[in-house]
Amino acid sequence: MAAMLAGCGVATASPPAKSPVPSEPTLINYVDPSMVQGMSTRSLTPEASKGRRVHATYPAISHAPLLTEKLRETVAESLDRFTRRKVSRGALPRPEFNVDWQLAAASPEVLGVRLRIGQSMGSGWRESRTTVWYDRMSRRALDSPDLLKNGTALATLTGLVRKELALRGPLVNPSALKPIPEMFDSIGFNPRGDLVVEFDDEQVSLGVTGRVAVAVPSATAAPLLSATGLRARDAAVGTATLTSQEDLLAARGDRPAAHSSKAGGVDCARVRCVALTYEDGPGPETGRLLNVLGAHGARATFFALGSNASARPELLRRMRDEGHLVANHSWSHRDLTALPPALLADQLTRAQYVITQAIGQVPTLMRPPYNTADARVTSTARRLGMSVVRWSVDAEDLRDPDPRAIARRTVDRIKPGSIVLMHDVHDATVDATPEILREIAAKGYTFVTVPELYDPHAMEPGRTYDSGTVSDVLKNQSMP
Repeated sequence: MAAMLAGCGVATASPPAKSPVPSEPTLINYVDPSMVQGMSTRSLTPEASKGRRVHATYPAISHAPLLTEKLRETVAESLDRFTRRKVSRGALPRPEFNVDWQLAAASPEVLGVRLRIGQSMGSGWRESRTTVWYDRMSRRALDSPDLLKNGTALATLTGLVRKELALRGPLVNPSALKPIPEMFDSIGFNPRGDLVVEFDDEQVSLGVTGRVAVAVPSATAAPLLSATGLRARDAAVGTATLTSQEDLLAARGDRPAAHSSKAGGVDCARVRCVALTYEDGPGPETGRLLNVLGAHGARATFFALGSNASARPELLRRMRDEGHLVANHSWSHRDLTALPPALLADQLTRAQYVITQAIGQVPTLMRPPYNTADARVTSTARRLGMSVVRWSVDAEDLRDPDPRAIARRTVDRIKPGSIVLMHDVHDATVDATPEILREIAAKGYTFVTVPELYDPHAMEPGRTYDSGTVSDVLKNQSMP
């Protein structure tokens, strides 16, 4: 089963040293997105989640607006189908929709973006895979079948792939494969230049959820490729990335623990302190938020997503340089309690690697997506040296587009030692921040990072914190 349903690792930044060509021919290595000029990320949020857990992010490239729009449309269509599906009231576990992405290739001539769209309606997890290509020469956004010359090439490729699937055993159904573009919507290339076709869960397998992929040797595939396909193959050759969790852990080296460069001058046992926290970024609004915080002399804690951080590491460095604290919010915002141990660890470890590489410091805090954590999550956090941070004040900025309402709700709920939840990927949140800062400061509060709420008592890895209300630390809880 492991050999038949071989999967590829989550994308992360490429290490400086060259990695060996993987022995599994269907493994696709990925490009470090920070190497692509004009790269950022965008998020889609449904108007009403209806109790569902939704996180949908896709890349945006400033010089390839047609590619960005095609990616948005692809994600939006999948999200719309998900939100239209009926769910019984009170169903557990809660339905979840998640979009992860990787750069399958990048060169001066071509870009490739692989979307991994996963969803669960409460039982089982199913993933679909789509790779979209952008030909910089012709300025066209293309579907994967457009890498082939024509319909004849598609029919030939179908026959080649069927023959390989026939060798996979009774759990794979070669006859399910048809020479239609919809079944070849994720075509990429491994570092050797072999063409890799991958399928959605259960698309060509009999009730088995998992990635099924076939590699066609480069020499065999070359005559089938269009001019764009040949450029895409050349762009993918030699691409290298980390694939083992051990390598990711080792990459941290002897880096120091993440900390605020401006911490140490505030005693939260004597003055009113509040910790503003922002999560899900960095995104297109993060730079503007940093401008606002800087103008008010306020510091915050940023729980960054690894996938977003890999695209905008310069924003994480700016956070560090301006006295903020950078922490871990997982790689792609999956519900960690719904994952098996290996995937749970992978979500946190890969985010640790990307953040560490960006800021030169190892995060010591993590926040679980959707605020869901169990004993397995806290145990994994402990092993990785991170405390679990929740919150005591929810600005509810995800559901409310009105900056004034966000600000009023936040200010009214603040108490000494509060940890405030907000999101730096929403423009309304950034718009609300100046008022939040002015009114809270007027009440005599000082803005600090989360660990400063607990100083001089160090936060412990694996322990959960939701406010700075420890009695022997915050004596001012009884202040009038």
